Amino acid sequence: MTFIFTASQLTAISNALGDTSIGLTNSEIDYLILECRFRDISQGQNKRTRIFNAFVHDQNMRQDRVGILAFIRKSMRPERHLKDPSRFEALRVLLNQALSFVEMAVNESGELISTEKVSTISQAQRRADELRADMVLRKVHDEVLKYCREELLVRNYFHAVLEAVKSVFSRIRSLTGLSLDGGQLVDLAFGGDNPMLRINSLSNENERSEQKGFMNLLKGTFGMFRNPAAHEAKIHWEMTKEDAQDLLSLVSMTHRRLDRVARQRES
Repeated sequence: MTFIFTASQLTAISNALGDTSIGLTNSEIDYLILECRFRDISQGQNKRTRIFNAFVHDQNMRQDRVGILAFIRKSMRPERHLKDPSRFEALRVLLNQALSFVEMAVNESGELISTEKVSTISQAQRRADELRADMVLRKVHDEVLKYCREELLVRNYFHAVLEAVKSVFSRIRSLTGLSLDGGQLVDLAFGGDNPMLRINSLSNENERSEQKGFMNLLKGTFGMFRNPAAHEAKIHWEMTKEDAQDLLSLVSMTHRRLDRVARQRES
């Protein structure tokens, strides 16, 4: 059986690839049309129209969607996006929304893969892709991106944020060699006149206040997500994607401060 795309499916795919803000540029479309041996029958028109009409013409001529799939693969090769990885992630999410209607998706390697139309894993994968793309655009710390995975988001956003918070305290233990957790870990690592870890030189009152403020931030974050009451209450907390984005950005900021702490300890 030969599979072809419907007009509405081609419209969705073309709209994604030709998006005005993150889509392919006209020069990129020129190159891909030439590389895929398409006819550019709408040259001079807007990007979405150029892609759509080229797709329709090729599919009508071939009576299959092989050429269109090749165009998508070539356009989403990661090496094409080395100068702007955040654009690749954002475009991939936008394209996957269109491809979800044909049970396909582009993975992180730029490869086309088959997906189930409706399933818990598929929904989690799309959710993970969307959240990860947003975090990349926000330029969050690499440690945070580890928790934007479908295995975690198959449960809920709360679980992803909870695991990300755990990573902060795990990193503090790694930096200090301590085996404590929560407030006790923070007090011993960052407290006192000569703390094990410093986020600045502590040479004046402002810097000492900043150190105390960072300690309070860590303790507040721990109390919000790690104590038993929070664990029990999470079933009543329907965390939204927006909540997760903001909280993961906070965890990212914390990891960046720890980056500087680590360099100070090595110096």
